[in-house]
Amino acid sequence: MAKPAPAPAAGAREDEDAPALRRRLRRLVAAATAGAASESVFDEAAAALAALRDAEVGVGRKGVGGGEEADAAAVPALFLCPISSGIMRDPVVIESGQTYDRRSIQEWFSAGNQICPQTQQVLSHTILIPNHLVRTMISQWCTENGLTLPEIENQEEDHVTNSEEKTFDEIFVKITSSSSSGGRKQAIKDLRLVTKRNSEFRAVLGQRPDSIAQMIMARSTPGLQNDPQVLEDMVTIILNFSIHDSNKKIIGDDSEAIQFLIWALKSGDMGSRSNSAAAIFTLSALDSNKEKIGKLGAMDPLIDLLEHGSIIAKKDAASAIFSLCLLHENRSIAARSGIVDVAMRAIDDQSLVEESLAILALLSRNQEMVEIITEFNGTASMLRSIRESECKRSKENAMVVLFAICTYNRTKLKEVEADESINGSLTFLAQTGTQRARRKASGILEKMKRTMHNRHCSC
Repeated sequence: MAKPAPAPAAGAREDEDAPALRRRLRRLVAAATAGAASESVFDEAAAALAALRDAEVGVGRKGVGGGEEADAAAVPALFLCPISSGIMRDPVVIESGQTYDRRSIQEWFSAGNQICPQTQQVLSHTILIPNHLVRTMISQWCTENGLTLPEIENQEEDHVTNSEEKTFDEIFVKITSSSSSGGRKQAIKDLRLVTKRNSEFRAVLGQRPDSIAQMIMARSTPGLQNDPQVLEDMVTIILNFSIHDSNKKIIGDDSEAIQFLIWALKSGDMGSRSNSAAAIFTLSALDSNKEKIGKLGAMDPLIDLLEHGSIIAKKDAASAIFSLCLLHENRSIAARSGIVDVAMRAIDDQSLVEESLAILALLSRNQEMVEIITEFNGTASMLRSIRESECKRSKENAMVVLFAICTYNRTKLKEVEADESINGSLTFLAQTGTQRARRKASGILEKMKRTMHNRHCSC
């Protein structure tokens, strides 16, 4: 005898299939994320989740060995992190409105990415907001399927062992008090190595927040002041400490640290300048640090490094400049410091195309910046990048800049139209590019179509 179908959960309509239920769940999650969550929203979400489980999974599905287990293939897509594809332990929402598992998105941001992995939207900040609704839904689903969802880790607590504190103190007393310059140099090198190899050790700065200023002061002692290796080691120590999230504010609040990094950017050898740019990039994850770094004069030496540095140093400088320019005030500083000229020449020389296009796409939000880009033959340069670049992201960023040029300067549409009649680059990109590139390419094609129509009507 056939088993009767389960009754639909409260709040679910009998005619809703799995895709419809998933769409409703997304709307409910969006409502909760936007601050519109009431008790009824949570109830309706739970009901929709139960109905979706019945439609896709089945209640009490038996796994291998006869136990109550969840089939991995039956986990609702809403509960899977788009980055790791695993069930989200600690779902968080980023600025674009997308939800990710905290650990995965933190690793994404720590790797230097400042865009949403799914929408490719450039983010003005990397603040993570807990998605309590999705967490509750995942927890309920795990309970009903015999799974245990691990407790959320305490994100604020830094665990520093007594051994790590002792190691730090032993090294640091040699840096500040050793009677020989050789002993101090070796201690600085030791601290560089331990902060590189032991990520947990970096949390010790939270217990010793004055250490960076004391270390910088120690460099003024005879035998250390003019040693380029000591300078590189110290800059790298700050870089290593800055990778730990809790240290970003500590270092940013240190009156000496950022000024020291900027001085190293101007006066150090290539290794010191490159690592200083990398440290500035990691510190600029905080908007408060972006503002301080911009005001203290980092932009000029960063742009100089972008133009004249080694390839690694150029990439570090480009990452730092891009991150700093996420703060509106720093974009005008970058423009005054000549970023458009340097970035355009880098594109023309094919030396740093991807990074330069990303910076210009960010700057193109401002009409004044677009006018500067246009003055540097930006239209032809962007069209060439769209035609020749093999990187989809570079094509997208070039398309973003070109769209801004055509929006603020309609006369450039003729130049684009002439190129399109020969190469058809925008038509091709409108069909094969990223979602953002397709949208921008279609927008320009529509502008061209309207212009041609108006031209014919006037005849």
